[in-house]
Amino acid sequence: MNVLGFGDNTVDRFVDRHTDYPGGNCVNVAVYTRRLGLDAAYLGVFGDDALAARLRTAVTAQGVAVDRSVVRPGATSVSTLHVQDGDRVFLGYDPGGTDVGKPLDLTDELLAWAASFTVVHSSVYSRTETALPRLAAAGPLISFDFSDEDEYRTLDYLDRVCPHVDLALLSCSHLDEGSTRALLAAAVARGAGLALATRGLDGALVHDGRTTVTAPARRADPAAMTDTMGCGDAFLAGFIASLLRAGWSKDGRVPEPVLRDALDAGARSAYEQCFVEAAFGCGWPTPQAPTAYDPTPRARAAEAPSTAGPGPR
Repeated sequence: MNVLGFGDNTVDRFVDRHTDYPGGNCVNVAVYTRRLGLDAAYLGVFGDDALAARLRTAVTAQGVAVDRSVVRPGATSVSTLHVQDGDRVFLGYDPGGTDVGKPLDLTDELLAWAASFTVVHSSVYSRTETALPRLAAAGPLISFDFSDEDEYRTLDYLDRVCPHVDLALLSCSHLDEGSTRALLAAAVARGAGLALATRGLDGALVHDGRTTVTAPARRADPAAMTDTMGCGDAFLAGFIASLLRAGWSKDGRVPEPVLRDALDAGARSAYEQCFVEAAFGCGWPTPQAPTAYDPTPRARAAEAPSTAGPGPR
């Protein structure tokens, strides 16, 4: 059993800590599944700047292979954020170099290699939509993170992606349960094998077209938490690892008890992530001289960005 994270990488810059950390949805899922005992690799595009070099080193140090990834001229993307009451709050996003942000072309050789993995995970931030049909046809299970933004919830987008996805993850902490159930049903009706919704402290749901299984969240004491960076990715990793150990495949329906166990495993993984610094630690001092940081509400309002960050991970 092995997992390939295929797509985005970024640097998470915590302005309150004056520290940069490795991250990105596909990087995180690869690292977290490796942390849970599965083999994992990452395939994507790195920049050629110092931040990218630190990123590659940090990911490799977690036991995740990156040797099939490519390097292109340009800067690494940077998400700027801080921690407020235990939660990570996005302040802005610099997409980095234009060429670095372009999707990786899957050559026949890379496609064959990617198809050797049990699960290939990607996301809306990876620009891999056009590669999904070939990947799915090649055999691996496909996991895809739809994040929480409306532009990735349109019926056109679901019709484009869901037919090639075995597990769709949707972040739904901003939706009520009825709206969440309707969204999961829409994803499955358009071809997704399973649709999983995480709802923060309101727990999680998974739907397979016939049955919806729910599970509560594991609540951590905010005073004891480090931050919530990566909790959604950790939930997904725990869910995937549990399904794989129960024999998940494209060939059959997943029994309800297996789904329930996977939800419990995801909740446990997300809870444990609350006590990890940033996505998976490995931080380094922010390279430029940090500006004075004032965490008061007035200061937070003054520094609110015009460009939204990349969404919950």
